[in-house]
Formats: sequence, C-alpha cells, structure tokens
Amino acid sequence: MVEPADFTTAGEPFGLFRAWFAEAEKSEPNDPEAMTLATADAGGMPNARMILLKGADERGFVFYTNCESAKGLELAANPKAALLFHWKSLGRQIRMRGPIEPATEAEADTYFATRHRESRIGAWASSQSRPLQSRATLEQAVQHFAKKFGDGDVPRPGYWCGYRLVPLEIEFWQSGAFRLHDRIVFHRATAQSAWTKTRLYP
Repeated sequence: MVEPADFTTAGEPFGLFRAWFAEAEKSEPNDPEAMTLATADAGGMPNARMILLKGADERGFVFYTNCESAKGLELAANPKAALLFHWKSLGRQIRMRGPIEPATEAEADTYFATRHRESRIGAWASSQSRPLQSRATLEQAVQHFAKKFGDGDVPRPGYWCGYRLVPLEIEFWQSGAFRLHDRIVFHRATAQSAWTKTRLYP
C-alpha cells in the first residue's frame, strides 16, 4: 500500500490514479472499476448511481450508457458531472469533477463490440430509465432482438454512446487513524492548464 507521505508528493494526478487503480484491481473483491456518477438535470436536481469505468487516460475518464436514459438526458441538459471511486479494502477514495464531452463513434463501436452478446442484445431491448409494464415485456423484447439478429453481428444502437469526463479537479483521500485522514486535491482552470496541488484538512 502507498503510504500517505508518498502519495502526497505526487506531481500530477493521472499517474497517481493509475497506481491506485492498479492496487485496487489486486485488492478489491468485486468491480474495482465501479464508480458513482453524479449528474444534475436542467433544474439543478442532483442524481447519482453506480456505473463502471471503461477507459482512463490523460484525456479523461470514459463510461458508456443509453443516451436516452436519465443520466443521458441529464448530461445533455447539463454536461458536467462528478465521479467517485471508493476502495474499502485500501481505505481510499478518489473524487473528480469536470465537464462531459462525447466519446467518439469509433470508441463506442470498439467498446460495444467487446460486450457479451447477450449484453449487446439487452442494449437493444431496454428503453433504459423509462416505465416498464412488466418483466415479461422486457423478456419479450430480448427474445425479439435475439431472433432479429440471429447468429449475425449485433451492432451498436444509435442511442447507445460514450461519455468522457474531463477532470478539472481530482481529490485523493487516504484513510488515517482516528479520522486524521490524508487528502490532496489537484485543480486546473481548463483542460489545457497546468495542475496545482493543495493539501486539505481531513
């Protein structure tokens, strides 16, 4: 485990994220890539849910969803968001926030092709976030699209897309004894600006 004194000397956040994520992959029993996505609608009402990280580099943090879902509509109305990773096994969390930009069509196609076939069919069958009459209705839709595509390719629906959070702020939190935690936050004004680093009280 990286000790607090070590992680607080990091000069930039992306390398530190990669190091912490690699350790989480070794220690977390389930879904180290799980993260909370927080959005807000046009009226400012917040919303949060657990999703999975599907890509991370210096450009930002990528996830995919139905663009007509609640989160898709909220991001269309207010293209800013926050992400939270919490790794209980390591006593760590990372928070970040910033504007949202669309992932490219090629990125979405490439990732969609890696999904299990049943998951790709499910993307066609589910009108995500909208009222569902019954479980049987969903199962019938799955059967319909399974029959439609048969043994052929299951393409990406046009309403299924990717998003990239471009972080302007990333905070690293390490649990400490007696709640004397270690916290550092990196901040930049724009995606082209240099990072500044500040240590925070627990």
